[in-house]
Formats: sequence, structure tokens, C-alpha cells
Amino acid sequence: MVLIDKQREFFESGKTLSYEARRDSLKKLRDCVKKNENEIIAALKSDLGKSEAESFMSEIGLFYDDIAYNLKNLKKHMRPERCGSPLSIFPSKSQVLQSPYGLVLIISPWNYPFLLTLEPLADALAAGNCCVVKPSELSPATTGIMTKIIEETFPKELVCFVNGGAEECKALLEEKFDYIFYTGNTNVGRYVMEKAAAHLTPVTLELGGKSPAIISRNCNLRLAARRVAFGKFLNVGQTCVAPDYVIIEKAVHDDFIKYLKDEIVKMYGEKPLSNENYGKIINKRHFDRLCGLIDKSKVIFGGESDPAALKISPVIMDGVTEDDAVMKEEIFGPLLPLISVENLDQAFNFIQKNPHPLALYLFTSNKNEEKRFLYGLQFGDACVNDVVIHVTNHNLPFGGIGDSGMGIYHGNYSFETFSHPKAIVKASTLIDIPIRYQPLTDFKRAVLRLFM
Repeated sequence: MVLIDKQREFFESGKTLSYEARRDSLKKLRDCVKKNENEIIAALKSDLGKSEAESFMSEIGLFYDDIAYNLKNLKKHMRPERCGSPLSIFPSKSQVLQSPYGLVLIISPWNYPFLLTLEPLADALAAGNCCVVKPSELSPATTGIMTKIIEETFPKELVCFVNGGAEECKALLEEKFDYIFYTGNTNVGRYVMEKAAAHLTPVTLELGGKSPAIISRNCNLRLAARRVAFGKFLNVGQTCVAPDYVIIEKAVHDDFIKYLKDEIVKMYGEKPLSNENYGKIINKRHFDRLCGLIDKSKVIFGGESDPAALKISPVIMDGVTEDDAVMKEEIFGPLLPLISVENLDQAFNFIQKNPHPLALYLFTSNKNEEKRFLYGLQFGDACVNDVVIHVTNHNLPFGGIGDSGMGIYHGNYSFETFSHPKAIVKASTLIDIPIRYQPLTDFKRAVLRLFM
């Protein structure tokens, strides 16, 4: 592919390596986004029905924050890290040098099409790479404005968008890249990893899964209901770290449902489908899939839908079991199943026997319950007494485990993700201790044992 060859040639020229080149790329990207901010907001409204406030809070603002973090810390991240040297290689100095991989392929999703495309792109540029980006075809308005931004900002040899659908993505995966960063569903993630394996290309897979919210009797129920409602119905549930379902102790079941209904009405009104700030499902296929997951016999709140507008109001389903269709796949929509348990032992066992979730949300004021769930279960990341907010903290890694993904990013972890750590030893030429050279006499062996 000519594009790949030109990008590799550009990278090998060394033009991406300097601090100034990386800094300028980040600033140019930020400035072009600012210039087109209104168009980005309009595109997100067109694709997902997002309001201006939600678009800024959950996408554009987080992108600016990421750029600011990279600019502030770029010199520090690029600086070689001094390491200790063992006595066995005295006299020498050791260090780790973060080196860009080279040519990076970024495949991004449709649910946060702006943030989850341009944030990893900015991180890869900060690390000194060239990038080919395959945005989702399911969010065409946002993909269109991002393509315009990239074409105005960068030469194709540095950053290039490849638009299209599955065939274009498959064609790209046949090429040899130095790193692949994929965000999306688990099935496609397996395919990406399979194709990467043919070239021994390292990957980051940011996937999803069924992230549980656990409601203990030892928690602030009203606050828990408010925060679960916020996280679940943000972007109409089309969020990889949204609470997928709730496991709740029976002792507080009825009170929690009452508070949950109240909070949904406070946020979206009595008629969410008429609320201009309430978003829509990405397309008809996903709309029909979500409608098929609704068991009307278990709906205790909401569930109205508007096929023409691709809208489904917040749905609460109670009395759900692991055999229900809604528990067989990641929901990725405004459906919230409730599973009742006698105690948290049952909740723990239920989560433990299922695939590792991307996120886990525990609502409790009991330190023993907190310790048991955080240390005893496998999951990507967690919040205690809140949801979703961990993804906004640059000081924390973000990523899944098992079926929910592999690899991490955000903050300095992003720089490390898009860099190869080169181990460097600088040996002295002033002294040459002959212990390691043949012949290895008894004396030399004794000294080696002492040193090593």
C-alpha cells in the first residue's frame, strides 16, 4: 500500500522525533479542533443526538484536557529514565529510553467517535509516531468533520484518515504496522488480534463487557441511584464503562428502585423522548437489537420508543436472571436490568463466574465489603460509590482484562503504550575489569559468585 510506504519513509526520516515536532503537532491539532468546535458539536448531535453540554463534557473537553496534559508533560516523558546498575556491570550507567514504535494504526468506535479517535491519535503523536486512523463509518457526520480537521492539520505522511467500512478495515489489517490500537467490541477485537499476530504486531484492545454495579445495604441509596442513573443513561447507555446491570441486596431493593425512578425523572423529565438533551441510538440495527432485549413482563419503568427518531426512553427491568436475553450480551443502550440477591456473597459469586468486566462499581460504606470485591475479583478498573469518573483521571491507567481487553492508556500510560522502552547501558572505556573474560579461573569464578 503506497500510503503505508510513504508514512514509513516519513517516520524513518526522523521528522517526528524531536520535542518541537511533537509539541507543534499537538498544538496544531488542538487549535484546529477549537476552530471547528461548533461543527463538531453539530456532528455529534446528528450522529448520536448529544446535547452541546454533553458533547463538551464527555468528548471535546476531555480531548482538550488530554492535549494539555501531553503538552505539560512531554519533555518529562521524553527524558531518558536513569536506572541503577548492578555491581556485575560496573562501571556503567543504565537508562530506559522511550522510543516511538513507528507506524501506528488506530481503529476507533462510533459511541464516542470524537474522543476515542482524537485522544489516542494525540497520544500516539506525542510519543513520536506516524498514524493511520480508521474511524467508524456508523458516525458519518463526526467522521466527516474529523477528516476535515486532519487534512487541514497534517500531511498524509504523518496522519491519514482512511474512511469506509469493514472492507477498508480488513484491508488495513493485512498491512504490517508497528502498533495497533483498537477500541470496539470483543468479537472484532479477536479478529484484530488474529491479524496482528501474522505480523507479530503488538496491540492494545479497548473492549467492553457487562460492567456490574453492586448496591450494598450499607450505602447511601439515594446517591447511589443518582450516580447509577447518570452513568447508565449518559450517551443513552452507549458507553463501554456504563453500568451494564445492577446487583442489589433485597433488603434495600424497593427503596433503591424508588430513588432510581425519581432520579431518572429529575434528569430527563416525565417524557424523555421529547427531551432535546436526551440522545438517540446510533442506527436502526442497534435500535431493533435493543428493543429485542426488552422483556415487557419485567419492565417496571420506561421503555417507550420512537422508531423514527431512534429513541428509547430509560428502561428499568426487575426480577432479571442470568437466563434472560438482556444478560447474554453487553447491552450498550438505555436498558438497566436489576438482579436481586440475599447478600453480597451471592453478588460476588455471580460476578466471579462471568467474564471479567471492564469496570466494576461498588456502592458501600463497609470497608470489609470494599476490600473483598476490589481484591477478590478480576476487572479492568473500579469506582467505589460512583461510576464512570475513573476514566477522567490522567493519573490512572484505563484498560480491560480478559474479554474486556488488554493494554492500558491515559496520561503517562498513553505515552508508554505508544512507545517501546529501550534498555540502554553506557559502559565505561576508562576501566575494563577482566573478570568476565576467558579463561574463567577459580579466582574469577569466586569473584563472579560474589558479584552476582
